[in-house]
Amino acid sequence: MRFIIIIPARYQSTRFPGKPLALLGDKSIIQHVYENAKLSAENVWVATDDERISYAVKNFGGRYILTNKNHRSGTDRCAEAASKISKEYSFDVVINIQGDEPFICSEQIESLKSCFSDPKTEIATLIKKAGKEDLFNPNRPKVVIDKKENALFFSRAAIPFVRGEEKETWIDNHTFYCHLGMYAYRSDILPKLTKLSPSSLEKAESLEQLRWLENGFRIKTAQTNFESIGIDTPEDLENAKKLLSK
Repeated sequence: MRFIIIIPARYQSTRFPGKPLALLGDKSIIQHVYENAKLSAENVWVATDDERISYAVKNFGGRYILTNKNHRSGTDRCAEAASKISKEYSFDVVINIQGDEPFICSEQIESLKSCFSDPKTEIATLIKKAGKEDLFNPNRPKVVIDKKENALFFSRAAIPFVRGEEKETWIDNHTFYCHLGMYAYRSDILPKLTKLSPSSLEKAESLEQLRWLENGFRIKTAQTNFESIGIDTPEDLENAKKLLSK
């Protein structure tokens, strides 16, 4: 099975403009992401809407695809890039790695790949056991899965509700999972996702993957013990610098 990795990266960001080009050590954030992705796949592209990012990628020896500036999500940007790549290269699965996670590791990527040993897998994503600090944090989406490790639902709330127990003890009475925002899609499924209209559950929770579930797509999950650190703000970058120096 042939896998490619696409890293969506846009220059404009409300909380951190120019984030992909910010330096972490002696490399930009996007270079860290790209080089770590290359450890698990030969074919890696950055999908960007900005020539400053494409210039930086070219300078460190990476490959890039210029995409439309008006995409609503990284999934849409991935789909456009995949469409362009498919004209020159054949592949079965697209792995979408966020361009602001410089500590992404091979373990996570290989876990996503393993989901596609099941020919029924359409979409795959990563989950991790939740800790007490995660459970009631709306910025850490939770997920419940079936016995075949397919996602049943995603929510910013703590799910499931543990009846008969105090909330402080829920984590001791049930295994909860957090969702990590890495995805992989079969090449024929990705363009179908971009044609779906925003759904009611998606709008309520502000979670794109609920649109896919509402439309009948199946999302396979893989559990990881490793959690990479995303950089959303300048403060996150300073924390990442401390981690890099350890």
